[in-house]
Amino acid sequence: MELRQLAYFVAVADEGGFARAAETLRVGQPAVSQQLRKLERELGVTLFERTTRRVRLSAAGDRLLAEARAVLAAAERTRRLAAELAGAGALRLGTSPAPGRWLPDLLAALATRAPELRVQLSTVRLADRLDAVRSGGLDAALVRDVATAPGLELLELWTDPVVVALPAGHPLAAHETVELSDLGALPVRLAEPRANPPFHRLMTTAFQAAGVDPPAGRPFTSLRETLADLAHATPSWTPFYEVGPPPPMPGVAYRRLASLVSTTYLAVPAGPPPAPIRLLLAAARDLTPGGVPRRSAGTPGSSRR
Repeated sequence: MELRQLAYFVAVADEGGFARAAETLRVGQPAVSQQLRKLERELGVTLFERTTRRVRLSAAGDRLLAEARAVLAAAERTRRLAAELAGAGALRLGTSPAPGRWLPDLLAALATRAPELRVQLSTVRLADRLDAVRSGGLDAALVRDVATAPGLELLELWTDPVVVALPAGHPLAAHETVELSDLGALPVRLAEPRANPPFHRLMTTAFQAAGVDPPAGRPFTSLRETLADLAHATPSWTPFYEVGPPPPMPGVAYRRLASLVSTTYLAVPAGPPPAPIRLLLAAARDLTPGGVPRRSAGTPGSSRR
């Protein structure tokens, strides 16, 4: 008897058929059928009643299903424990090229809690970060403004304000913070959605919630080019999340955007977290009593979309 055969048995029972189970398992239907016939020969019972129209559990299959689930659950617990024991001294953490101002503080707090824990940082694009966590290539990944990540859990770490860059001579530049409703008539410069889907979704959702539909300005290109256009071309604005001091640009003002924040999450495999992840989450809570890093005084920072 093989664990794979039990997994196929459970999948066919859950999906109600060989074809749907094969699709879920991402294997060929003949492989599913073959392995289940071997399992039935090994056990000496018929697990499914098969007709040309349907597949359903036999009486024996119905009684054995719970046992198969229990065996698979025990095997998964064994794998998780082994992975925890093997990786107790290291944490493989994925980050973006601009992870934010709080990562150094987080790593310092983690080093205080667990000086023996080695942290291996990998800077990769968002989709690759999430895939690496799913496949086990990374233990966890920092992600920003991600709404969902199938197969993973998203644990909130901290939030950063969203700031806007706009012409320094615009009347809104006289305020410390600006509202989206005040910006509704001013062309907005956003990068193409594929450049940063989570941030683009964050902004378009905020527009809908505020009841505004700002006209589209020229697409965001590079940071310096976009800021230069803001200072000298047709008045427009562009939003950023804070990751550090923005480049000084004559004619451009940076202002906080009221009632909107960018959220950083820790993407981890579903289930009880292993020791290195628990230590990282504890370090995040150490940054402030509420678990969210304290904001430092100074000029709002920025990052490309």
